[in-house]
Amino acid sequence: MAKLRGMNERIQKLRQISVTTPVHIDLERAKIETDFYRENDGKYSIPVMRAMTLKEYFSKKTLYLGDGELIVGEKGKDPQASPTFPELCCHSEEDMIVMSERDLVSFKTTEEDRKLQREEIIPYWTGRSMREKLLSKMTPEWHDCYEAGMFTEFMEQRGPGHTCGGEQVFTTGYMDYKEKIKKTMDALDYINDPEALDKAEELKAMDIACDAVIILGERYHKLALEMAEKEENETRKAELLQIAANLEVVPAHKPQTYWQAIQLYWFTHLAVTTELNPWDAFSPGRLDQHLYPYYQKDVADGILDDEKAKELLECLWVKFYNQPAPVKVGITLKESATYTDFANINTGGVTPDGRNGVNEVSYLILDCMDEMRLVQPNSNVTISKKTPAKFLKRACEISREGWGQPAFYNTEAQIAELLNAGKSLPDARRGGSSGCVETGAWGSEAYILTGYLNIPKIFQLTLFNGYDEYSKKQLGLQLGYAKDFKTFDELWAAFKKQLEYFVDVKIRGNNVIEKLYAENMPAPCLSVVTNDCISKAKDYNAGGARYNTSYIQGVGIGTVTDCVAAIKYNVYDKKNFTMEELIEAMEHDFEGYDSIYKMVHDNSPKYGNDDDYADDIMQDIFELYRSTITGRPNIRGGEYRIDMLPTTCHVYFGDVILATPNGRKAHKPVSEGISPEKSADTNGPTAVIKSCSKMDHLATGGTLLNQKFTPDVVAGEEGLNHMADLIRSYFAMDGHHIQFNVVDRQTLINAQKHPEDYKDLIVRVAGYSDFFRNLDKPLQDEIINRTEQSFS
Repeated sequence: MAKLRGMNERIQKLRQISVTTPVHIDLERAKIETDFYRENDGKYSIPVMRAMTLKEYFSKKTLYLGDGELIVGEKGKDPQASPTFPELCCHSEEDMIVMSERDLVSFKTTEEDRKLQREEIIPYWTGRSMREKLLSKMTPEWHDCYEAGMFTEFMEQRGPGHTCGGEQVFTTGYMDYKEKIKKTMDALDYINDPEALDKAEELKAMDIACDAVIILGERYHKLALEMAEKEENETRKAELLQIAANLEVVPAHKPQTYWQAIQLYWFTHLAVTTELNPWDAFSPGRLDQHLYPYYQKDVADGILDDEKAKELLECLWVKFYNQPAPVKVGITLKESATYTDFANINTGGVTPDGRNGVNEVSYLILDCMDEMRLVQPNSNVTISKKTPAKFLKRACEISREGWGQPAFYNTEAQIAELLNAGKSLPDARRGGSSGCVETGAWGSEAYILTGYLNIPKIFQLTLFNGYDEYSKKQLGLQLGYAKDFKTFDELWAAFKKQLEYFVDVKIRGNNVIEKLYAENMPAPCLSVVTNDCISKAKDYNAGGARYNTSYIQGVGIGTVTDCVAAIKYNVYDKKNFTMEELIEAMEHDFEGYDSIYKMVHDNSPKYGNDDDYADDIMQDIFELYRSTITGRPNIRGGEYRIDMLPTTCHVYFGDVILATPNGRKAHKPVSEGISPEKSADTNGPTAVIKSCSKMDHLATGGTLLNQKFTPDVVAGEEGLNHMADLIRSYFAMDGHHIQFNVVDRQTLINAQKHPEDYKDLIVRVAGYSDFFRNLDKPLQDEIINRTEQSFS
């Protein structure tokens, strides 16, 4: 029997319920929302309608307060319940069946669920959902590219809202927000401001959203008192009374204690993720720094010790794990096939005034993540030049245990990236990485991910005059066939034009989608807790945040670099074969073309080996990608920037690409993040980080680097020191992020063959960890085939 994890019996029981309860669809939110819209749509402004919907749900939803819980609140009726959002994506009855019966990442539905969906949800939301609205506004070119896997679209099934909370979500009660809203409302200038009426509706919506959260707290307060009255166990009775006492303070007022601060954050988390299903769950940002003042005060007052502080953290960890990512179908499932909702907790870094940010709570969080071993929340550490060696080595100790957490982030790089993107120094220091690896000014920025771009496929189409053999469509520009290009410069010029064309198609669609969300799907609660939305009287989705960034995520830089290097080296420099011969070999998936395959796969320069020939090409591709996107305006008053990360999209993108010039076979995954191609990095981990550091990380909003070690490589004090030194060295070269899988190949192969024997095996996938058994075979194979590095 697997070991029960958790610091005590309470946590073990709560964790066991969380990890063993099947994930299931909960249609209560959809039912309440549909009834409310059917009765009231058209009576109120759109912002007010959205806020009233949240208030209606929080006023009527089924409450859950489980035995032994100290932090209360669930998004659905109970743990592992996944509400649906028909206003964004109204699932068909067939979707309801497929999501319940699929082998991986399934969401159980009942016949009663399907009947409700068929008879009430679908009839009302057909023609009204954002998915239908945005797809109907896209051009034929966009649809062809989307269906062929040239790019993905995050908002196709979920809303914007990728962000983290700042200090305010731990220091400000909702009555305080209401007072701030009232002051802004009173100051509206109806004589000189033509937007005053619209602003009044936005502010009214924010005020109602505050009421919604307060009502949820009041209902839980009443429930805790009722349960305490019936409770016979005196210890549990006292806990329920303390929960009720906490709820007399939060969420209406600012917290007074460490316990109350955690509870206030959790209500905000539920509200933000319930009102609109943002892509990537709302995250608490610098949890250790936010909680530290309450920790210090409570310890000094004698009402908190480290055991109790850690217990409350472990209760919070269970709460995060209780919330599966809302159900995805189709292409959106392929780009992010996981229950994990990317609530990314940062620990360490620096304080807003630039001092070392590690404190006693930081170590408690490390102990909590180590003890709990849950794939959600996604826990990381941010390492600055000021971070104590003790903290880094403790994080490395946890990482080498082989369950994929924590990931490691470079504080100075994060700050520089935010400064380069126009943030103030205090806001940059308050920020960090969320989701997978994306940087943002927490509490002040809407940094919205819009989708992934398939860079290797764009290069492949360049070789074939813009024609896609996979979809049998002319997707790109007709600029000629690669076999007819006389020089490498001609090939490069064609690649540049194709990339610019596909980025234009993507951004044109993005801007329409952002406009649709700004007008039709505001997020009043998220606006309340995001700096400047109240003072501007403008919604988060319409540019209300202090900073407004749109990201396009580049995928496959390792693959496309090796493709370009193989052609330049073999066709144009060494003339080992002609382009026509290479194309012919690719069209046959290299079967029967062993000589060409060996040259491109084994004997050509490869990115990841500190080889300037390949790495210079990587830099050129990166700069082409960056300059094509960065600085372009979005409709929210901000700019586009780039990330380099894949989630699970590198598997999907590889599946829609035939054989490539680097010897990669048809339909195999492309490289993930900024990691080298599988088995291409043969000169060890230091060569990898040298290659990766040649990319200008500080010109991005985040990069993702995976490394894989066998347990013996990082064993003992020497292995621990090597691991810490590798991280410090990479960060000294401005690397943004690095994470590790510490597991041997045979263990993964055995787990693939006998998943029932490895139910608790967790691996690092991309910017998140997941149970190996929850990954489909192509993704499992990709992780198995990652290069096993050694320091020897």
